Amino acid sequence: MTLPVVLLGLVIALLVGFLFHTLRGGSGLRLLLYLALSVLGFALGQWVSMAGGWKLYLLGALDVGLGVIGSILLLAAGDWLSRIETKNKSGV
Repeated sequence: MTLPVVLLGLVIALLVGFLFHTLRGGSGLRLLLYLALSVLGFALGQWVSMAGGWKLYLLGALDVGLGVIGSILLLAAGDWLSRIETKNKSGV
């Protein structure tokens, strides 16, 4: 992959993370979490596309379709896991 393809993928992943943050809301730390999860999910989606030979929506060498799906799946899982509250109820 060339540098322009990597930068385009990074821009798309950051855009997905930012849009998810505007829908779900939260603090600045949650924005950083969403951006990191989106980039990681996009990279995993791209890797699945290259390793499995699956193509959904190609833009040059970049599979935007599976990348966005990977971003959304990882963002949803990360959001769900980050909102779990623990109960500090002692039975003793």
